[in-house]
Amino acid sequence: MHSAYPADDTAQSAESVDVSALLERGRTLSTPVLRAAVGRLAPPMDTVAAYHFGWIDAQGRPSDGDGGKAVRPALALLSAEAAGAAPEVGVPGAVAVELVHNFSLLHDDLMDGDEQRRHRDTVWKVHGPAQAILVGDALFALANEVLLEIGTVEAGRATRRLTTATRKLIDGQAQDISYEHRERVTVEECLEMEGNKTGALLACAVSIGAVLGGADDRTADTLESYGYHLGLAFQAVDDLLGIWGDPVATGKQTWSDLRQRKKSLPVVAALAAGGPASERLGELLAADAKSNDVDSFSEEEFATRAALIEEAGGREWTSQEARRQHAVAIEALSGVDMPERVRAQLVALADFVVVRKR
Repeated sequence: MHSAYPADDTAQSAESVDVSALLERGRTLSTPVLRAAVGRLAPPMDTVAAYHFGWIDAQGRPSDGDGGKAVRPALALLSAEAAGAAPEVGVPGAVAVELVHNFSLLHDDLMDGDEQRRHRDTVWKVHGPAQAILVGDALFALANEVLLEIGTVEAGRATRRLTTATRKLIDGQAQDISYEHRERVTVEECLEMEGNKTGALLACAVSIGAVLGGADDRTADTLESYGYHLGLAFQAVDDLLGIWGDPVATGKQTWSDLRQRKKSLPVVAALAAGGPASERLGELLAADAKSNDVDSFSEEEFATRAALIEEAGGREWTSQEARRQHAVAIEALSGVDMPERVRAQLVALADFVVVRKR
């Protein structure tokens, strides 16, 4: 599709885009609205949420905690611009998606028993499981409130997309948990789970601003396709970091996904590969599934499993899958008429997702 926008003053290559500035813009424009929304929560949920977002420490003192990568808010603002609207039009969408994302993190940390997120103790560890559940529920309710308060037809359309994405995200988490107790999961099942758990909300992020900006459903659906495949690339990289990531960069324990018996893409691909390393890995994981002793494993035992996954080809397959999904995401952008500057920024954000270290 040829762009209706003049190429001369908007043309920009993805290589020249300052991704950190894009992420910072998303954070700067959405954080005041996000803080105001969280400020509506009844005590102590307001302070528990503020701790989770990194705005205060465990003692309630102001903090500059790591608030995450802010990829979703950046995408929501670019989404508005893709529809020809000002980036500010996408702010309520950015905030709503960020609230849903953090609702899922609060609940996931509790379900997974994760004690660390973004280099500090998780909410359930500091404030207890009940608060983690309640604050998560409250953030989900706030997300819908923030959108519906706009009061336009577009806001209703945006809310419908958000609630559908949230339901898929919850489906994905349910699949993820059920797979931990199964000896074998197919690559297709794993990709479906990750498409729900990560792809659906990223897809929503990159369409919600456009919908708020008046884009038709065809445009929004095409942007969602970019976001969905970007989400699969993002999750493939996350799965690699979950086994081989540097704890200093990721803020999580070494071999974190192996400790939780997650059937992530490298594990599933290694088990499907066949060959001696694959068979040995299958034997070890089958024994692990019957044992309650994983918590007492030595570092060497986890290192052995990681080495077998790599030897069976799981690491390389997942790296290639991240690149493949990245390519499909970029291709989807050709179906949307948008300023070339915005297209370059969406390409640059996709590149960032696939090469990130945390």
